[in-house]
Amino acid sequence: MTYTVIARCERTKQIGIAIATYSLAVGGLCPQIASHVGALSSQAFVNPELRHLGINLLASGHSANQALELTIRSDSQPEFRQFGIIDREGRTAVHTGKSTRAYSGHIAKTNYAVFGNVLDSEEVIQAMSTAFEDSAQESLSERLIRTLEAGKRAGGQRGGAGPLPERSASIIVHGSSQVAELDLRIDEHDDAVVELRRLFDGYRPYLAYHQQRWTNPASALPQEQFVKGLAERSRVPLRT
Repeated sequence: MTYTVIARCERTKQIGIAIATYSLAVGGLCPQIASHVGALSSQAFVNPELRHLGINLLASGHSANQALELTIRSDSQPEFRQFGIIDREGRTAVHTGKSTRAYSGHIAKTNYAVFGNVLDSEEVIQAMSTAFEDSAQESLSERLIRTLEAGKRAGGQRGGAGPLPERSASIIVHGSSQVAELDLRIDEHDDAVVELRRLFDGYRPYLAYHQQRWTNPASALPQEQFVKGLAERSRVPLRT
């Protein structure tokens, strides 16, 4: 009961993942990412150990397809798993086991893959793919959020008793550094995709500020001054 996008930005070489699900605290359970290596998600009847094996295989030089094959082969019940992976070159591979709950499926292309299980219909995956491709001029983080939103609008998750809300969601983006450029999580919420968007939009101005505090601390404003400036700018009416 999860839908996910993994992607690489052709321009910046950033790698990222965004995920939403009915389960709680998905950001600590399904995704795994490493700078200059790749990103993946182990989901459906999730085996969290597969994440570490997959990322280690990528780090040792295996392609996405090779890492996927070896990871799935290591599992005793692969038919219950959904596993998607992208490597540092933007190659993608996804396994959707035959015993994952319907609708379950994926689209894997160069530089991105979308996949999910316990979904309303195939349209969820199709809408996610379209949203990612149609937002090529945006930042990778914005594209990932838009892709989740498209999946939600297309019907999101549906269990045996009807529609299921997204109760947790996460977005992680890595760039040139070994640490994440963006790592936001909604662990429990009635509408986690909407809440992730709210958190992302609020946090976005801090990205450059935190980079400045890291690389040029002598010129960085005290944080209370920075926050005050944000508040003042938000009250300035737009000029037409």
